[in-house]
Amino acid sequence: MSPSLTNVKAYAAPAAGEPLVPTTIERREVGANDVLIEIKYAGICHSDIHTANGDWGPQPYPLVVGHEIAGVVTEVGPQVTTHKVGDHVGVGCMVNSCGECKNCLAGDEQYCLDGTVFTYGSTDRDGTVTHGGYSTHVVVDADFVLSIPDTIELSQAAPLLCAGITTYSPLAHWNAGPGTKVAVVGLGGLGHMAVKIADAMGAEVTVLSQSLKKKDDGLRLGADHYYATSDPATFTTLANEFDLIINTVSANIDLNALFGLLDVNGTLVGVGAPPEPYSVAGMALASGRRSYAGSMIGGIAQTQEMLDFCGEHGLGADVEIISADQINEAYERVLASDVRYRFVIDTATL
Repeated sequence: MSPSLTNVKAYAAPAAGEPLVPTTIERREVGANDVLIEIKYAGICHSDIHTANGDWGPQPYPLVVGHEIAGVVTEVGPQVTTHKVGDHVGVGCMVNSCGECKNCLAGDEQYCLDGTVFTYGSTDRDGTVTHGGYSTHVVVDADFVLSIPDTIELSQAAPLLCAGITTYSPLAHWNAGPGTKVAVVGLGGLGHMAVKIADAMGAEVTVLSQSLKKKDDGLRLGADHYYATSDPATFTTLANEFDLIINTVSANIDLNALFGLLDVNGTLVGVGAPPEPYSVAGMALASGRRSYAGSMIGGIAQTQEMLDFCGEHGLGADVEIISADQINEAYERVLASDVRYRFVIDTATL
């Protein structure tokens, strides 16, 4: 990396619960297997807000968050063969892993037994703290850099690196497709991508939302049906209906009511991370040989598979592009569910 790029502009959380502020951070020199990316867009994920606020425990402040990164390669190390200058690329929730444990060897780097290195707030292999995508540039090991198809706008591609893979992975793992009935709980940043992807996979898709206020959006995004969970009749009408339910809501909702919507052998998968433990009634599972599962992003190979799938089907996130000085306002709006459906920062405004 040229000396002028060692220090790059960024927006950081200075301490738990404090507004994000402009700053500069140091990026490492480009190593033999590294890629230097000029970040064009960075999505705002609910995880960024939880981390910035310290909701998930102490963080190494000041911290730059952001793990939905889309940009252009501006330099590669001498050993890099997978990417070249000018390529459109993305970086998701992780930037390194041990590469040697059974999970890494199976392509599940997100479950690395030696500790996945996440895009921000982790200690990297060189001992430095990782900083995320609310910045102008990032240096990432080439093995964790994804290729973004030219058919997806970079601004719409950025949220795919978290919201896209977080929903694609369980849909693929539990075989969503023609002949399957899939319900998506919540139509937010994750939920709207779950609907698009499940529809493209060929499943019959139902949205379960608190109210019907986003019904038109849900049907436009690819849902076949849309029901309000605030209406008790929904749980009677849809009893034993679904093969797979993807719960994208990060709040402590009534899982036992959702279990009643599963067919025999059906699975409810949680992809959100509510702060409080759930209460699960054993009989609600046992009565239909139902399963409750969790899922967290996907490995690098599957993330590339997801990007290629979205490229083939013309899928990108529905985004609202903001400038860096609107980040704190955007956080407030995310918490108020006032976004359709993902804020994306134009990093040129840094």
